[in-house]
Amino acid sequence: MTTAPSPSQHCNFIRSASLAVSASDDCTARLWDTRVRGEVGCFDDQYQITAVAYANDGNVVYTGGIDNTITAWDVRQMRKSMAMKGHTDTITCLALNPKGSHLLSNSMDGTMKTWDIRPFVDDATGKKKRHDKTFVGGTHNAEKGLLNCAWSADGTLVTGGSADRVVHIWDELSAEELYTLPGHVGCVNSVQFHPSQCIVASASSDKSILVGELA
Repeated sequence: MTTAPSPSQHCNFIRSASLAVSASDDCTARLWDTRVRGEVGCFDDQYQITAVAYANDGNVVYTGGIDNTITAWDVRQMRKSMAMKGHTDTITCLALNPKGSHLLSNSMDGTMKTWDIRPFVDDATGKKKRHDKTFVGGTHNAEKGLLNCAWSADGTLVTGGSADRVVHIWDELSAEELYTLPGHVGCVNSVQFHPSQCIVASASSDKSILVGELA
């Protein structure tokens, strides 16, 4: 794969059949095609991009950054198609649920939020209402790490990194915190669910990965 024309290091590659998308502090998100081993598209933003996710149908890329906004980009037309606001600090991670209908975001404002990204979402006034739920309990700290967020395989649970050294897991439907799993002695940077079992793995700044079972 060729190198992007920027000194900034791209990160957070997301899968598609033959495409990947990366986000960077050079204020771009770039599309890469493994078939040509190079860049095939670029989305230019005004602000540094710190999180990226690829829609399941491959037609939309979602980015978040230091402007606290989630932006949807139309891959076919290579332009912005939607912006979702609600966070009050940098967005550190974006993750799509298994059905591809909702987007989960983690932010340095200390919250995680879900967003309804289906094509037609109206509230009682007929206006678009994208923000769905807010999950509280996790924290960020002065390290300003890009803490992750993740869905369980069935989409019923969500989790995310937290600076308080604890793994937090919430029920997606009620937004109730179900589990707080101690064990790390440093910031929890990433948490992932097992694809088929009630198990989570967490990675921390304490240089350890812990695996825990959910009762």
